[in-house]
Amino acid sequence: MDKIRAMKQMFRNSNLHTVCESARCPNMGQCWGAGVATFMILGDTCTRACRFCAVPAGKPQVLDIDEPNNVARAVQSLNLRYVVITSVARDDLKDEGAKHFSQTICAIRDIMPQTKIEVLIPDFSNKIESLKVLIAAKPEVVSHNIETVYRLSANIRPQAEYERSLAVLKNFKQLNPNLITKSSFMVGLGETHEEICEVMEDLRGADVDILTIGQYLRPTKSKRHLPVERFATPDEFVAYRDLGLKLGFKYVESGPLVRSSFIAEKGYRASVGTATELSP
Repeated sequence: MDKIRAMKQMFRNSNLHTVCESARCPNMGQCWGAGVATFMILGDTCTRACRFCAVPAGKPQVLDIDEPNNVARAVQSLNLRYVVITSVARDDLKDEGAKHFSQTICAIRDIMPQTKIEVLIPDFSNKIESLKVLIAAKPEVVSHNIETVYRLSANIRPQAEYERSLAVLKNFKQLNPNLITKSSFMVGLGETHEEICEVMEDLRGADVDILTIGQYLRPTKSKRHLPVERFATPDEFVAYRDLGLKLGFKYVESGPLVRSSFIAEKGYRASVGTATELSP
């Protein structure tokens, strides 16, 4: 608990946000207790209002120009060897935040060159120039979540598009075939087994390397947030993992509390064929 309190205080003092808190991640205590966090940049207010997400939606704040350096100093203070950087959607910005991502990556590289960096991005409206800006910063992993199956996507992510998300992932691979890509989706929103198989096949068709699958948990009882339709069994999650590996993903993490950034370093190491002790 002391480590968690210390991390919270450091984030508040540096005006930093974590998706761990904003998205009410069920793994926050476990990850923070190990000294690991996923930083959320570009503010704490999203321009989209996805119906599964706890992050506040509305008019975003002016960009904090000190944020990239503040994140870098936090990474240094925590001595992180692997860090995940994510963000709210910023449709109000011309590049939708790609330059800010790049600046954050570069700031971390300047003072922590040994740290591996994964970015979990919004779709940037599939703007190729924005994708190129991110690739030029050379993160180890680029992640973009498909979130759900095709049939449910328009209702669950009304300001996003299933096919656009697939196109983003495909374009990253076309721009840099050596880039490790990653995606994630939830179960429990009313999808069928056949649709789960279909989204996994679609992601492999986009040459995605790493896949994570977790149970949807309703963040609040507000009308914005959809109710849980069903809870998948542990055996089903094992079956999803086995199917993913059979389809050709380099790494699959599948379980009720699995989230995009959960033990992210493990997936990266598996994808590049290296092993490491994952204790902090």
